[in-house]
Amino acid sequence: MAWKPNASAPLWDPPIADEAQGPFFPEMAIEHSKQIGPSCVATTLAMIARATGEEATVESFKQATNSQSPHSWSNALKPYGLQLAYCNHDLRRIEHYIDELVALDDLFLVSFYSVDPPSDPDENGKLCTAHIVTLHKDTIYDTAKHSGSGGMTIAHDYARLERQTKRIFRVVPLGHPRCV
Repeated sequence: MAWKPNASAPLWDPPIADEAQGPFFPEMAIEHSKQIGPSCVATTLAMIARATGEEATVESFKQATNSQSPHSWSNALKPYGLQLAYCNHDLRRIEHYIDELVALDDLFLVSFYSVDPPSDPDENGKLCTAHIVTLHKDTIYDTAKHSGSGGMTIAHDYARLERQTKRIFRVVPLGHPRCV
C-alpha cells in the first residue's frame, strides 16, 4: 500500500477509546467583559473563569500568565476546573473553519492575527499584533468591543472572520488527556 500525506485534519480529532468527547460546557453562561488596554488574554480567561461561578479578576490573570504562553493560560485556569487543549489548525482564515467549530457546539478560544502577518518578525522579534476571542456554541465574545457593538455576535456574523489563525484551543475539564 502506498502511503500519502494527508493534507487535512479535523480541528478536533475524534476521541480515542473512552476519552470524553464533549461538548463539555453546554450550559455555561458567559457574561461579556470589555478589556481595558491590551489585555485580551487576561480578560478572556477571567471571563471564562467567572462563568464557572467563581470570583476571578483580570488582574489575577495578568499576574498568573504570559500573554504569549498558552501553557501559562492553561495553568491559570486549573483552579476553576478548566484547562486548554490545542486544536489542529493552520494559518487559514477563520471563515474557512467557523462552521466546523460551531458544529462542535462547545467552548473555544480562537486567536488570530490582527493584520496579514509578514513572513519575518520585526527588529524587536514581534511578528504582528494578535487578538483572542471566545467562541461558545455559536456566539463569539470579543473583549475588544462593547457587548452591544460587536462584543457578542453570532459566529457567522463576526466582523473579523477574514483574519488568519494564530492558535485555536478547546476549553476542556481539568485533567482531560489532551490538555496543554
